[in-house]
Amino acid sequence: MCDCINKKIIEEVKDIIAPYKKEKDNLIPILNEIQEKYGYIPQIAQLEISEYLDIPMAEIYGVITFYSRFTLKPKGKYSISVCLGTACFVKGSQAILDRLKERLKLEEGETSSDGRYSIDTTRCVGACGIAPVFTVNNEVYGHATVKKLNEVIDELEKEE
Repeated sequence: MCDCINKKIIEEVKDIIAPYKKEKDNLIPILNEIQEKYGYIPQIAQLEISEYLDIPMAEIYGVITFYSRFTLKPKGKYSISVCLGTACFVKGSQAILDRLKERLKLEEGETSSDGRYSIDTTRCVGACGIAPVFTVNNEVYGHATVKKLNEVIDELEKEE
């Protein structure tokens, strides 16, 4: 990443954290704002937070990796997540995930080289009544099937 981009991120992160008191309890709200802005938590942002809140980088990394909401890598334009919670799994979500990985030629946690797609799994989205489900950018698709997944991806490709 070029120095000019790092400087821009540093300034933006400083603007985000400035309203917060220098208290450890503000770590998660700060991470939420940075996740919202960038779609992930850049390492340079973690360094700024570490200095501002006087928290070791290892502790910040631990929080980011503990909560599934946070990510260390940029997500694709279309972030697709398949629920593998009990209700969804029993109703066939593994087949949906397998097809998604095959079609996009990606594994869980990866983003396509063109930045269009990323794949994740989740344990529950709170939609057990319409299981199995997958999401695209937080839009829930219930009573999902491999056919429905293919149709949704076909539509996303038409949008480009």
